[in-house]
Amino acid sequence: MASDSIVIVGAGIIGLDVALVLSQQGYGKNIIVIAEYLPGDTSPSYTSPWAGCNFSAISGTDANAIKWDRHGYAHLKKLAAEDSEKSFVKRTPSIEFWDDNVPHDKIKAMADYLDDFRALSAQELPEGVKFGCAFTTLTVNAPAHCLYLYNRLREEFGVRFIRRKLGSIHEAYNNPATKVVFNCTGNAAKTLAGVQDAKCYPTRGQVLLVRASHVSTNVMRHGKDYETYVIPRPGSNGNVILGGYMQKGNDDSATYSSESESILQRTTELSKELQQKEPEVLAAFAGMRPSREGGARIERDEIPINGDRRVIVHNYGAGGTGFQAGYGMALDAVKSIEDVLSTLPTRSLL
Repeated sequence: MASDSIVIVGAGIIGLDVALVLSQQGYGKNIIVIAEYLPGDTSPSYTSPWAGCNFSAISGTDANAIKWDRHGYAHLKKLAAEDSEKSFVKRTPSIEFWDDNVPHDKIKAMADYLDDFRALSAQELPEGVKFGCAFTTLTVNAPAHCLYLYNRLREEFGVRFIRRKLGSIHEAYNNPATKVVFNCTGNAAKTLAGVQDAKCYPTRGQVLLVRASHVSTNVMRHGKDYETYVIPRPGSNGNVILGGYMQKGNDDSATYSSESESILQRTTELSKELQQKEPEVLAAFAGMRPSREGGARIERDEIPINGDRRVIVHNYGAGGTGFQAGYGMALDAVKSIEDVLSTLPTRSLL
């Protein structure tokens, strides 16, 4: 029997990953996801479908970022191994470059778990690059992967989705039976009543969707004030994402030809495969990464509802790392309410 014991607000990759972790623990029929946007939507405010996307070594050096990356890499590897075509996750050769030095601890952490990891020699580095590495990454067709999770959660686990824009986080507790709410609202966490986290800000990116079936290698260059990347998109008949930009505090959803030209120039210089044949530009997109000063917020709290203290778990602010860190973030978010979950029936008891 279905119940509304667990409410997840937001259906981007962060909310979907929380629903997946809970479902894998047997709580699928206890979950209802409430969101203004659902997989299949293409609003600029709905960030996840606009992602490149891949597993990148771009994330931070703090213990949480490294832990979430390890979990995310293992999760995506499992999806690629078990059902690459349905999940739109694929093992892909990758090369990454940094214009600044990378801390030794970060390099060691990457070498510990990334398949086929190899630090590049000085002779292999382009001019201006301080460090480079090669490894096997996971590339993800972002919009198709979100739809895969959406359908799997509904059909396999009995998770219910409702399209609704909440006026405040308090509305997520309208059903007295709700035991816990997961706040996975991304960029909306800055303005949503009851949350209004002033540390949140958008980071704008512009990308190009191109047809370049001859490109099979993921390549990235991390600069001091720019990001350049070439990301093959699995299951898309040879499409590739070219980027990009990291514009802090910019929420402009328009695209600009000057930026498109810069992206084409930088990615062609970076990718030997792109140099072989000019790609066919299909479209330009802009998206807003849901960023946060101090990094992602994974925090259990209580919120006053009609005189009672109700449990809420905040899970947002992943910036551009949602697809790779989201599963690990979900594990931590779910772990924080083990006491609440122990009072709920699991699938085996329903």
